[in-house]
Amino acid sequence: MQKAEVYLFGQILGTRSFLLKDGFLKPDEYSEIQESYFLPGGETGTAATVLNSLGVSVRMDGTWIGTEVAPMLKAFYADKRVDLSPLHFMEDDPGVMDYVVIAGLVRSPMGRFQTLFASGKRWWSIPQETDISGCRVAAVDPYFREETLRAAEICISQGIPYVTIDSRHDSFLHRNAAVNVISHECTDSEYPGISPEQVMELMTGEAKGLTILTQGGGEMLYGRKGESIQRMKPFSVEVRSTLGAGDTFKAGCVYGLLHGMNDEELVRFASACSAVAISRFPLPLNPPALEEVQGLIDREG
Repeated sequence: MQKAEVYLFGQILGTRSFLLKDGFLKPDEYSEIQESYFLPGGETGTAATVLNSLGVSVRMDGTWIGTEVAPMLKAFYADKRVDLSPLHFMEDDPGVMDYVVIAGLVRSPMGRFQTLFASGKRWWSIPQETDISGCRVAAVDPYFREETLRAAEICISQGIPYVTIDSRHDSFLHRNAAVNVISHECTDSEYPGISPEQVMELMTGEAKGLTILTQGGGEMLYGRKGESIQRMKPFSVEVRSTLGAGDTFKAGCVYGLLHGMNDEELVRFASACSAVAISRFPLPLNPPALEEVQGLIDREG
């Protein structure tokens, strides 16, 4: 087993992405595909790709990998410091995939996740202590029920700080996270009609760690229990595709924890990672490099 600085648990997919040439889809109108790819995706898959590009060694687990996804995934990570040994490879199923149509600031993902979750079957791994032990930082995504909690509990028992995303204020995952990144999609669905400041009060009131509220191109809010809410504007870049922006922000938070950044430094670094990511397509083939991120911070930070 390879030595890894970071353990990631969550969604690992094959993503078929389509960048359109002249604006987003319109009913009954033809759309020209400018570029299309089949590459690793999912919150955890994308984070692994970004962290590798930032010089971090990763071990990841989560979604079971099927026959159509496995060859692409293995080939993509063959020359990278991403340990796939915990993954379960299926022999009789094509695997979990999503399909994303993109045009600048707009994208629309499609898949069969509602059907998969409603099936009652488990199609993801059970986290193992041996895979997490020895890592310095982790990221645990909130989608896999008891197994998600198990990953968090192992991290807590071993004193490994973890980053999570979109976990409610009253959840075990949020209360024990070193960092919880809340997207505007989460606040829209979980806290409708509540102001960002009120959401932050709810989140920080229950948290041991740092809460970051992202709002797309809007101002970010961040803070901790008993402290005043801090604000930061995102970096301004020309957007080519927003696919993977949030996953890259999460990866930046993991990097910040790993390197002992304070809250302001961590949020700024994660924001710069995300800004670099949205300036190119496809992200897996052009992930942010450390010198690019630091250069953006130096120029505009």
